[in-house]
Amino acid sequence: MSNYINEFSFRFSLNPATTALVVVDMQNATGSLHHGLANHLRAQGRLEESRYRFDRISSKVIPNTQKLLAYFRKLGAPVIYVTYGSERADYSDMARHIRGIVMATKNKIGEPEHDIVDALTPLTSEPVFNKTTIGAFASTPIDQHLRALAVSEIVIVGVSTNNCVGMTAMEAADQGYGVVLVSDATGTCSDEMQAAFEEMFLRLWGRVLSTADTLAELKAAAPVLAAQ
Repeated sequence: MSNYINEFSFRFSLNPATTALVVVDMQNATGSLHHGLANHLRAQGRLEESRYRFDRISSKVIPNTQKLLAYFRKLGAPVIYVTYGSERADYSDMARHIRGIVMATKNKIGEPEHDIVDALTPLTSEPVFNKTTIGAFASTPIDQHLRALAVSEIVIVGVSTNNCVGMTAMEAADQGYGVVLVSDATGTCSDEMQAAFEEMFLRLWGRVLSTADTLAELKAAAPVLAAQ
C-alpha cells in the first residue's frame, strides 16, 4: 500500500516535561481470564476463541505497561487511567453500541469486573476517569485535566487497540495532542487487527512505537530537561 499520506503526518518528539501516559481499559471485564468476557465465553464453550487476546495481554500488554508506568512514575510525569463501564444499575448510561458487551461482562462500578487488573493498580495520586463511550474525550474530563497539567504529548497503552485505545488516541490527535500508540503495550483480537489499526494510525493521526523505542526517546530527552 502506498504511504504518500504518511508524509503529511504531524512530526513531534516526546518531551518528558510535557508527556503523559494514558492507560486505557485495563480492567477485569475484558482484560482478565477470570472475569467478564472470559467467563462469558467460557460458559458458552468458546474461550479458545479469545486465546490470542488474553495471551497478548499477559505476555505483552501488562509487562510493557508496567515498564512504562515505572519510568513515568520515576520521572514524576503524569499517569492517567481510563476505564469504561456503567455507573447505573440498569446500564442505561452506556452508549447503545457498547451496552451489550458491558452488560454481558458485568462491567459496572462496584463489581469486580470494573476494577483495573491487579498487575496495573493505579497509585492513589493517579486519576482514573470512567467513560461511558468508546473514546475517553467524549465522556470524561480528560482533556481539561491534561491541559491543566500542560501536557502536549500522550503515550497511550491498553485494550482494545482498534476500539477504545484507538478512538481515544484519535480524539486526542483531533484535540491537538501528539500521540504515540505503543505497539507492544496495546492489544486486540488478532495480529491482523493490530497491524491494520497501526497502519491506519500512521496516516495523519500519530506515531507507532515499541515500548523500548518509547522509553529510549524519553530517556534521551531527560538529560536535556535536567540541564535546563
